[in-house]
Amino acid sequence: MQAKACHLLPAKLPAAISPPKQPPPTYNPSQPTTVSRSVGAISITAPTAPTAPQISPPVKGTNVPDDAVTAFWDYQFLFVSQRAETTKPISLRLVDGALPLDFPSGTYYLTGPGLFSDDHGSTVHPLDGHGYLRTFKVDGARGKVEFMAKYIETEAQAEERDPATGEWRFTHRGPFSVLKGGKMVGNTKVMKNVANTSVLQWGGRLFCLWEGGDPYEIEAQTLDTVGRFNVVASGRMSAPEVGSDDGERFRGDFLDLAAQILKPLLYGVFKMPPKRLLSHYKIDVRRNRLLIMSCNAEDMLLPRSNFTFYEFDCNFKLLQSQEFSIPDHLMIHDWAFTDSHYILFGNRIKLDVAGSMTAVCGLSPMISALSVNPSKPTSPIYLLPRFPNNNEKNKLRDWRIPIEAPSQMWVLHVANAFEERDINGNLDIQIQASCCSYQWFNFQKMFGYDWQSGRLDPSMMNLKQGQEKLLPHLVQVSISMDAHGNTQSCHVNDLNQWKKPADFPVISQDFSGTKNTYIYAATSSGSRQALPHFPFDTVVKLNTIDKSTNTWSTGRRRFIGEPIFIPKSNSRGKGKEDDGYLLVVEYAVSTQRCYLVILDSKLIGKKKALVARLEVPRHLNFPLGFHGFWAPNVCNNVTSQVSRPNQVSLLQEHYARV
Repeated sequence: MQAKACHLLPAKLPAAISPPKQPPPTYNPSQPTTVSRSVGAISITAPTAPTAPQISPPVKGTNVPDDAVTAFWDYQFLFVSQRAETTKPISLRLVDGALPLDFPSGTYYLTGPGLFSDDHGSTVHPLDGHGYLRTFKVDGARGKVEFMAKYIETEAQAEERDPATGEWRFTHRGPFSVLKGGKMVGNTKVMKNVANTSVLQWGGRLFCLWEGGDPYEIEAQTLDTVGRFNVVASGRMSAPEVGSDDGERFRGDFLDLAAQILKPLLYGVFKMPPKRLLSHYKIDVRRNRLLIMSCNAEDMLLPRSNFTFYEFDCNFKLLQSQEFSIPDHLMIHDWAFTDSHYILFGNRIKLDVAGSMTAVCGLSPMISALSVNPSKPTSPIYLLPRFPNNNEKNKLRDWRIPIEAPSQMWVLHVANAFEERDINGNLDIQIQASCCSYQWFNFQKMFGYDWQSGRLDPSMMNLKQGQEKLLPHLVQVSISMDAHGNTQSCHVNDLNQWKKPADFPVISQDFSGTKNTYIYAATSSGSRQALPHFPFDTVVKLNTIDKSTNTWSTGRRRFIGEPIFIPKSNSRGKGKEDDGYLLVVEYAVSTQRCYLVILDSKLIGKKKALVARLEVPRHLNFPLGFHGFWAPNVCNNVTSQVSRPNQVSLLQEHYARV
C-alpha cells in the first residue's frame, strides 16, 4: 500500500503574517560591482494558497510557534540558491568554544547543489543543481579556519551561465527536471553533469563527482576547474567467466541486440557516456587503493545490469578491473567492499513504458522512464569476488545468485562492511547501511520536489506517525556462510535498535572494509512537531559492540548535513577508533546562517560535546550539501610554535567543565 504523506501547509495561512523577505544580496569579491548587482540569490518558488500571504523567516530571538507554516518556510530556505563565490580565503568568526590544540591541519571539502533556479522561469530538482564546492581550510596550529566557495565549471555550467553578466539560463534538462523557461519538448540535453554529489582527493589531485559521468578535476588552491578526468580510460583488464545454459545464452543474445539498438540513441542523441561512473567511491586504506565503480548506460533500460569495478594505486595506475553482468534490473547508488568481496545491494527497478515516452519527448523528467520494482518481498545482496584468481574460497559459490535478505529495502548509503572467517572456513559478513521502504522511495519526488510546479513540499519527507519506518533508517545486515559458500542465515535488524529516521552513515576512514565499532550518522531528534523527521537536526553515535547510542542535537530551527570523522594526529594507526573529532555543517535557516561545527567524538551524548562553532558570513550562506571529504595536510606532524593564549584558555576551560 502506498504511504500517504501528511500535509504541512494549511489551506489558509494567517492573514497577519507578512510576505517573506528575499535572501540578502550576494556579491562576488572577484567580480566588478556591475556584475554583482544582477546576481542576487534566488529561492525555489514555494507553494502558497491563493488567498494565503507568504511569511518571512523569523528573526533571531523572536518567539515563533513551531507550526506548519514556519516549518514549511524553513524547508524552503534550506534550498536557497547561492550565486556568490569567493576564491579569496575568508577567515571564519569563532562564535562558540575554541579550535582544539590537537586538531589536525587540513581541508574539509563539501560539495552539493548551489543553484536551483535560473533567470528565465526554470527550476531544477536539487539533484540537478549545479555543483558548488565549499572548502574549510583548518590551520590547527594557528587556530584559524578559512572558507572558500566556487561553482565547478562543468560543460553545462559554462553553457548556462553568462560570464559577463552573471545571468543563468538553463538549457539542459537534467535527469530529474524539465525546463519551463527554456526548450522543453525535444530537448536531448539530459545528462547534465553538474559534479555536485561527492568530492575526493587522491594522488594529490582533487575531484568532484556526479552520478553518471566523468569526475571534474579541481585545482585545490584556487578552486579553478581543470576539466573532465577520464578515470576509466585504461579500460578493462580482466573479467570473470560467466557460464550459462542455452536459455540464459538466448536471453543474453536478445539483450545484446537490444543494447546495440539503444546505444546510438543513448550515446549519440542523448550524449550519455558508455560507462556511467558512480559518485560513491571507496578507499582501501590497508592496501592504499582507490576503488570506483561504473555501470553501462543502456542497462538503465534493460532487464540486466553490468557493473565494472576498478582499483587504482596512489598514482592512478590501474591495478585491476572486473566486469560483472547480473541478470537483474538494478539501480546502485552506494556499495561496499570487504577484504575479498565487492558487495552490492540490488535496488530493483523496472522500465515505465508510458513514462519513458513522455520523458524522451521532454514532457517529463528522464527519470520518469524508471520506477521501483516491488515485485519481490526480499532484497538481493550480491557478493562479487574481488580477487577471483587468488582466493579459492571465492570459487565455491556462484556470484550470479544473490543472497536474498528477508526484507524489502531500498539501500541509500553504506557506512561499512567487513568479513571474518573462522578456523573452519565459515564466513561472517556484517554490513551497516541506511535504507528506506520501496513504498516511500519515488524517483520523481525526492526531497519533495514537484517537477510540475517547480516547488518543494516537505511533507513527503515527513510522514505521519506510525509510518516512520518507511523513511531512511539505519540497519545492520548479518550474513553467515559455511566453508562451501552456502548461505546459513541472513538477518536484517535496526542498527543498535535505533528506530528514528537517519541517513549519511560514516565511520573512521581508517577502518573502511575492516571491522569497526563506531558509526556516526545524521538523524532527527523528533522534537519538532511539523518537521519531525527531515531535515536532520541530530548527530548519533552508535557503538556496535555494547549497542549504546549517544546523540548531539542542534538548537531550535537548525539542521545538519553529513557528519565526517577526523582522527587526531596522534591517534592514527593506534586503534583508537573514536579518538578524534566530527565535522558537520549546521544550517540555521531562521537566520540564514551556516556554521562549521566541531564535536568531540568521545563526548557525543555529554554536555560538552560541542568544541567549536565557526560562522560563515551571511552573504555566503549556502544550501544543503551532499558529501564531503577531509584531506589532512602532508606536514601535519610539524607543530607550529604560534601562540594562541585566548583559544588555549578557552579550550582548557571547556575541558575543565566536562
